[in-house]
Amino acid sequence: MNSAPSLAPRRHRRRSTVVTAALTLPLLAVTACGTTTGTGTPGGTNPSTPPTAGTGTSGGTSGARDPSGTTAPEATAAPTTSTADGTTTHVRAGVYFLHGEKVSPAPRTVTAPTTATAAVQALLAGPDRSERAHGRATAIPSGTRLRSLVVRNHVATVDLSGRYDDGGGSLSMRERLAQVVFTVTRFPTVHKVAFEVDGKPVTSFGAEGLVLNGPVGRSDFEDRAPAVLVESPLIGDTARTPLRVWGSADTFESQFRLRVTDTTGRTAADVVVRATSGTGTRGTFDVTFPYKAARTGPGLLTAYVLSPKDGQLVTVDTVPLNVNR
Repeated sequence: MNSAPSLAPRRHRRRSTVVTAALTLPLLAVTACGTTTGTGTPGGTNPSTPPTAGTGTSGGTSGARDPSGTTAPEATAAPTTSTADGTTTHVRAGVYFLHGEKVSPAPRTVTAPTTATAAVQALLAGPDRSERAHGRATAIPSGTRLRSLVVRNHVATVDLSGRYDDGGGSLSMRERLAQVVFTVTRFPTVHKVAFEVDGKPVTSFGAEGLVLNGPVGRSDFEDRAPAVLVESPLIGDTARTPLRVWGSADTFESQFRLRVTDTTGRTAADVVVRATSGTGTRGTFDVTFPYKAARTGPGLLTAYVLSPKDGQLVTVDTVPLNVNR
């Protein structure tokens, strides 16, 4: 299998930062600043874990990583604040579908303590009607079943049924692997994923023979992540001002823009954001900024860059929201 494609990890940098956003409100010519709060995650850990503190309605608190490196209960892996309902704890998770050919998270409510297991099961069920209407799709073959998921020493071993590696070329194989990896590593107790199919460890995946030399993480699928990956808010969330947006980015000189448009199509905010790193190295960002919507209703969060070649606007990704005035 020497000629088979392999997963070459790229270096990621994680560190605490303060992100400043210059805000322009249409017609008012008002400039304001938004800053991030909370601490970054240690190097080599999950880049999507939200800071442990923050402002804004779209953020949340994360479960703490297990400093011992030993197995942690899945209940501690909640990526957002959970609420109790009698003896059942519901946790808001994110599952990663595809928008175009890049991963894009969507919200799901799962039940503790089997949160990672429930998230993968929700992923396998595919996007709902509304998500499909907004261009979300999946490369995972219909009928794929989760046989088991075990987390040990920050590695999740995910055993899927044989349907998982059926059909598709190398791009489809990378997409379906990335979907699982991003979904499971959203939980802060999971750093990497080891794959099994029908109980057997996977070293060569699919007919294309994609080589898996041990557990893989997000950096192994950098090509499947958009240049700006918005981790929160998620598709269909309700936005309120000030709006908190966090995620990761790899853009020229680490700079990009976030624009909020309201239900009338008017720009409610347009901010400049700088991630912790860029130009070949993915960094993190976490920014809170106000917006001014003309009317409450369906809106859109757009991440975009200005081309360094000609200054043209290039849309990186879009997240449909319910924007409150």
